[in-house]
Amino acid sequence: MVMLVDGGYATQREVARAFGSSERTARRHVARYHEGGMAALATRCGWRPGRRRLPSKRRRIIERLKADGLSNREIARRLGLTENAIRKQVGPSEGQAALSQQRLLLGDADGIGPGPLQEQVPRAVPTEQNPREQRTQTPHSLTTSKEEDVEEDPVAMSLDIDPANRFWDRLLACAGLLDDAVPVFANASSVPGAAVLCALPLLVASGIFQLAGRIYGGIGPAFYGLRTTLLTLLLMALWRIKRPEGLKEHDPQVLGRVLGLDRAPEVKTIRRKLTRLAACQKAVQLGSELARLRVEQRGRLLGFLYIDGHVRVYHGKRSIPQAHVARMRLSMPATTDYWVNDQAGDPLFVVTAAANAGMVRMLPQILGEVRTFAGPRRLTIVFDRGGWSPKLFKKLLDLTFDILTYRKGKSRRIAASRFVLRRTRIEGRKVEYRLHDQAVRLLKGKLRLRQVTRLADDGHQTAVITSRWDLPDIQVAYRMFQRWRQENFFKYLREEYLLDALVDYQVEPDDPTRTVPNPERRALDKQVLIVRAEVARFEQAFGAAAANNPESRRPTMRGFKIAHGKLGKQLRAAQRHLADLLAQRRALPQRVEVRDRTEGAVEKLATERKHLTDLVKMVAYQAESDLLSFLRPYYARSDDEGRTLLHELFRAAADIHVTSSHLRVTIAPLSSPHRTLAVHALCQTLTETQTTFPGSRVTMCFSVSPSPPRGLAFPGARSKPTTGRPQPSPNRVEPDISEDG
Repeated sequence: MVMLVDGGYATQREVARAFGSSERTARRHVARYHEGGMAALATRCGWRPGRRRLPSKRRRIIERLKADGLSNREIARRLGLTENAIRKQVGPSEGQAALSQQRLLLGDADGIGPGPLQEQVPRAVPTEQNPREQRTQTPHSLTTSKEEDVEEDPVAMSLDIDPANRFWDRLLACAGLLDDAVPVFANASSVPGAAVLCALPLLVASGIFQLAGRIYGGIGPAFYGLRTTLLTLLLMALWRIKRPEGLKEHDPQVLGRVLGLDRAPEVKTIRRKLTRLAACQKAVQLGSELARLRVEQRGRLLGFLYIDGHVRVYHGKRSIPQAHVARMRLSMPATTDYWVNDQAGDPLFVVTAAANAGMVRMLPQILGEVRTFAGPRRLTIVFDRGGWSPKLFKKLLDLTFDILTYRKGKSRRIAASRFVLRRTRIEGRKVEYRLHDQAVRLLKGKLRLRQVTRLADDGHQTAVITSRWDLPDIQVAYRMFQRWRQENFFKYLREEYLLDALVDYQVEPDDPTRTVPNPERRALDKQVLIVRAEVARFEQAFGAAAANNPESRRPTMRGFKIAHGKLGKQLRAAQRHLADLLAQRRALPQRVEVRDRTEGAVEKLATERKHLTDLVKMVAYQAESDLLSFLRPYYARSDDEGRTLLHELFRAAADIHVTSSHLRVTIAPLSSPHRTLAVHALCQTLTETQTTFPGSRVTMCFSVSPSPPRGLAFPGARSKPTTGRPQPSPNRVEPDISEDG
């Protein structure tokens, strides 16, 4: 149409009549082509025209809040939407039209049959008879404080009866009438990796599904909707499927049984969903809400916050800013992320630094985020020498933050006789340090802080600076040295969750007005160093010649200069060259804008999708840490082997049995009896949470299948007599204790 009009072969009216459209459509196509070229004529991404932007679940919440008398602005604030979106939803005509359309789809033109799709209970997943019993009953450690989380969520409808064939649900998704497939489980035995469902109560308690639904709303009509996509990413992290490409090595039908689907999403589907979520640009908001909810659940661990930067090295072909990689001891193209961990070492949230900004520059911004969810309480910020700045310390103290860091630079050595041996027990551990406590002044006496110095066995002294005068010196030293928990966290996530992996190779424009050190001045600095060394060498030679001058032969300075004229000329030439270089350097500015030193567009790596995947890995790590805390009373070596046991648990097979109201997961015995007993106790704790599978009404129950008698483990082996020994119950794992204990 555009080519015919621009070529002069026909008018817009003739073209519109020939193509069966309006003249306004032809004008719009021509305008879009002149503005954006051929790419502007492509089908635009996003929601189908005329489709509601909000799911039915959100509309019912809006109607209930509106009936309670709340204003549109208050409803928008609670749900994280705009007031205009709320105003569009309160009209009764739109709700009745959508209801009639869905009833016609189900063949209920008279309005007698099933209700709307989003309000109907799935056929393959029965619900409880008593609606009050459908609510999730969780202990205090697994509850949330959000009003919408406590209320009963509607469950989508499934038109499929066979869990292995979801044809009708996929057809509804293609028609734009299904936002997310409801999980429908089937009885199965020995499903590989199904024991990972033990982490689901902790994942639900993290609030990521409720918060993501409130922030993103949805990702359009799809069989794999927002909830299914997040659940898949979380289980991938626990399964140690470190990249979306790793799904190629697993059977999608087997993984789908764990998700309650016929097939798990594949690589291209996961990538498309991440692209759709990244287009919303709401990962930062999701991270803030997750941190706020985490603080409400674990506020007692917020007394000390550990902040450190993690450098992700980039090996691509793009020209991006460089950063110093401490573990490699060199500067490389990289991106710096700053993580905030709580007192136990578990992560709270992450911030990506602009152009690899240092900690001194990033700390005020990070602490501003901390203040939004921590409230007015006074917190102690623990960081390394990268944040050393007495001016920054004074600023943080004015913002009601306490500091705890290592002292940087030279300091007066303390005599060994002045150190005192301190012993105590902190967090169940015996702690012993040789410490010296004193007061120090910085900023010419304007800032008074406390210095606690530790004397190591090899004589090395480590000075710690803090503003906490109320803590014992051994507490100050212990909290500072526990900063290695965060370093261990970085190492664990690099190896187990592949934290440094690139999610995509997209770039985005950087700020062209950002200032960087002047490269021309840096080149002159190198030349100045070389010429200064040359001048020093000539001066040294000239001075040595003057010291060895035989005064009997050359008693005057004039004779000495004539004798060493060549050396003097070289010295004067080097001095003139040095003066010229210093003059040139003074004429150059120290910093220039990045657009002045870079040809073409200024680029940086895209951060939204990486930030979103980092949040998913953070939530998975938090769930793993919470499982470890539940496991600790039942496993003596939990500090040494606890996470190894969880790795084995996540990969273990399990039987899935579906009843009218429960989803029973029976885990196969682990590699050793004492690990199986520990997991059995853990399953009892998780069953007491009464957690429902996300998107359904079935309550999850966990157990461990009984181990076979040790004598019958191998074919043909002779079994020991069992006379007088009770047989293990099918619902309980009995310890297999041999005669030698």
